[in-house]
Amino acid sequence: MDSEEQLARLNIMVVEDDSNLRESMVDALTMSGHQVASVDCAESLSEQTDLLQLDLIIIDLNLPGENGLSLSKRLRETQPNLGIIILTAGNLNDDRKDGYASGADVFLTKPASLAELNEVIKSLRRRLNKLPPTDQDKSVYLDAKGLSFSYQGAATSLTQNETRLLLAFARANQLTLETWQIAEALSLEGDINKPLIELRVARLRKKLPRVTGTSIRSIRGVGYQLCIPLKLL
Repeated sequence: MDSEEQLARLNIMVVEDDSNLRESMVDALTMSGHQVASVDCAESLSEQTDLLQLDLIIIDLNLPGENGLSLSKRLRETQPNLGIIILTAGNLNDDRKDGYASGADVFLTKPASLAELNEVIKSLRRRLNKLPPTDQDKSVYLDAKGLSFSYQGAATSLTQNETRLLLAFARANQLTLETWQIAEALSLEGDINKPLIELRVARLRKKLPRVTGTSIRSIRGVGYQLCIPLKLL
């Protein structure tokens, strides 16, 4: 394998509600050597915790529920080095302007050819570098692959379930998860076991720093919200 091939192999998420287009992109990118997962809406992204390290995401602009611009903006806040490609069926200048303002790296018009998509991915991979946390940074940096997080230079180990839960929070809108979403993220089968979920959340809460008050707050009748700045390595 040459260096060019190594650069091209990424963990990619496809967020596209058109099932035929989504499946064709997943198949094509997988054939190109990438590890690829997919969802049909932004709201399902928090459940995809098996793909721990996410290098690049391809987002349809006009998604049902939360749209592509909103998803791009919040992902850019939690993962500054994530490659973001937005796809649209239109070619409007306002769409492009808003797309770049939301944090997108590249804006492509459907249908984008596989050759074009592969070249864009290669280009993004070359220039997206990991930014190490600094002692002055107030963010918590999650190393999902390494099952740990770091805060102001100090590292703390996590269990696999704690990592999956933090990753789900990081990918959720407003860092908020409903109880059933936590159950999905932790692969809890059967009826929702609220005492078990409360226990898992409490254990994670104790490990996290209190940057501003509690690290995870309960939302009565809904679920939980992460209350610390979190970024993904």
